[in-house]
Amino acid sequence: MIGKLKDKSTRSLNKRTISLIDRAPINFKTITSDNGTEFHQYKEIEVRCDTKFYFANPYYSWERGSNENVNGLIRQYLPKTESMASLTQQQCDTIAQKLNSRPRKRYNYKTPEEMYYGN
Repeated sequence: MIGKLKDKSTRSLNKRTISLIDRAPINFKTITSDNGTEFHQYKEIEVRCDTKFYFANPYYSWERGSNENVNGLIRQYLPKTESMASLTQQQCDTIAQKLNSRPRKRYNYKTPEEMYYGN
């Protein structure tokens, strides 16, 4: 799932994260994030979505290896040199759908969708 944020505030992050989790067909058990200030009120997400937050150690990006890999894949669609000001949530959903239906070596060439739904 990819969510378009209005800004980098904790409030925007929590609102978007909760809305994305609410529309997911399968409950989330855990979320692993970095230590950005936008996650300071993570307890609200834990309580509202019945999920558990875990945090990577600072400067240990390999603790979130699959997340870092997906960030790189997203950059194929949204290069750092381009502004995201006009990006819409619908465009984010389209990118997520393309990435989730793309086979991955790490999943024995199954797609993330197949792994998520247990197909």
